[in-house]
Amino acid sequence: MARTSHPEKEIEQALKHAEANGWRIQVGASHAWGHMFCPYNDKKCRGGEYCRSPVWSTPKSSGNHARFLRRVADHCAAHQAAP
Repeated sequence: MARTSHPEKEIEQALKHAEANGWRIQVGASHAWGHMFCPYNDKKCRGGEYCRSPVWSTPKSSGNHARFLRRVADHCAAHQAAP
């Protein structure tokens, strides 16, 4: 089943980028729109800090939040170490 799209265009593009890199997007959370989950789920990857990243529904700056989400997906230590 397809997930619902994020209301902010820039954030939706960042989420599609993360999905293309194997990240799983789960919609629905208490204070967040959803969460991004790393495909590797490696505890050594940045101390587990980026194995789960919140996706805010109404961030102060949608452009900054979209860049943050792309940076999280692109700089995953386990992803960079994979062949």
